[in-house]
Amino acid sequence: MKQFSLFFIFSFFAITLNAQSDTATYRAIATQIQKKFAPDMRDIYFNIRFKGDSVKLESTSEIVIKEFEKARPKEGTNKFSSTLLPAKSLNGLIYGVANISVGNNRSNPQHGAELMTQMLLGTPVQVFKKQGGFYLVKTPDNYLAWTDGGALKLMDEQTFKVWQASEKVIFQADYGHAFSKADENSLRVSDLVKGNILQFLGQEKGYYKVCFPDQRIGYIQKSLAASYQNWVKKPNPKASAILSEAITLLGVPYLWGGTSIKGVDCSGFTKTAYFLNGIIIPRDASQQALVGDAIDVLENDSISVSKCLKNLQPGDLLFFSAAKRKGINGGRVSHTAIYMGEGEFIQSAGMVKISSLIPNKTNYDGGQATTLVGARRILTAIGRPQITRVDHHNWYGENE
Repeated sequence: MKQFSLFFIFSFFAITLNAQSDTATYRAIATQIQKKFAPDMRDIYFNIRFKGDSVKLESTSEIVIKEFEKARPKEGTNKFSSTLLPAKSLNGLIYGVANISVGNNRSNPQHGAELMTQMLLGTPVQVFKKQGGFYLVKTPDNYLAWTDGGALKLMDEQTFKVWQASEKVIFQADYGHAFSKADENSLRVSDLVKGNILQFLGQEKGYYKVCFPDQRIGYIQKSLAASYQNWVKKPNPKASAILSEAITLLGVPYLWGGTSIKGVDCSGFTKTAYFLNGIIIPRDASQQALVGDAIDVLENDSISVSKCLKNLQPGDLLFFSAAKRKGINGGRVSHTAIYMGEGEFIQSAGMVKISSLIPNKTNYDGGQATTLVGARRILTAIGRPQITRVDHHNWYGENE
C-alpha cells in the first residue's frame, strides 16, 4: 500500500511538472507570436488563457491562429483550442452602428477601464465578441476596443446593408437634440453632436424626420443638419476647411480618449478635424505619425524654426515626444497638433488652444516645441492606405 502511495505521489508530481513545463512553453510561444504578428493590440486582438490543463487562444487575426498552431507543442498534457473571431456565439450579429451621440470605447470590458477612443452616432463597426455587457468592436479607423452594449445596435449582414444603402442626414451644429415631434418643446429623444449620422425618413415643418439605429424616431431642425450623401461627395478638403473645423473646438476640454466636441485628446482632436471633413485617419498620434508625407522640420534631432516656417503648410500634422524632455531621441510619439501657418499650431493640451513654435511669440509653447520630432502632410496623401475618404470606406457603404 505504501509503495502504491509513493507511486501515486511521484506520478502526480510528474504530471504537474509536465503541465507546468507545457504551460511555460505555451507562454514563451505566445510572447513570440504576439511580438511578431500582433504587436499592437489596437489593431489585432490576441488573448491567451490558461486554466488547469487547458490553453485557449482567441484572435482577430487568422495569421496569428495559424502561426500559433504551427509553433505549439503537438504532444503534452495541456489541451489546446483556438478561436478566430468573430465569435460564433454572436449568431451572425457581427456588424453594428453606434446608437448614442458619443459612445465610449474602453481598454477592457468594464466601465472603469481606460477610455481608449469614442465613436459618434452612426459610426459603423465590426463586432468580434461579447463579454458581460460589452462588445469588442473595431471602428473604421481599424481601432479595437470594448464598448457598452447600450451604445451599439447589433446587426446581421442584411440589416447592415440596408442601413448602408439608406438615405441619411449628418448633424452639423456643435450641439443639439432630436425631438419626439417636429417641435423643439416636445420631449427630447437624444442629444446630438457634430458628425452624428442618422437615417432620413422625411421632412415635416422645418424638421428632418430621422431614425436611430435602434429604430427610435426623432425630429431634427433642418437648419442644423444636411444631406449625408451630399456631404460625402464633397471634393477633398483644403487646409482652410480642416482649420475651420479645428477652430470650432477651441476651448473644448482635454479628455483622454475623447474624439468629439464633448472632449478631445490630442489625436482625437486631429482625427475629428479631419473626419468632419469626410477624411478618416488613424486614431492615435503614434499611428498618425506613420502616414502621409514626411516634412523636414528638424536640425540635428532638434526643432528648426526656420525649416518649420519654410517647409510646413497649414493642415500638416506636427508630432512630439515627451521622451525628448529626458534627452531621449527616437522615443515614442506622445502628442500631435495641426499646423496653422506662420509658426502657429492648434492642439488639445488641457484644452484646445492655439500655440506657437516661435520663442518670441506670446503664445509660445516651449514645452511642446522643444519636443518636436516630426511632421506629416495628410492632405496630399488622401486615398493612400489609412487616409480614406468616408465615401471610399466600404463600411459606410457605396456612396459614389
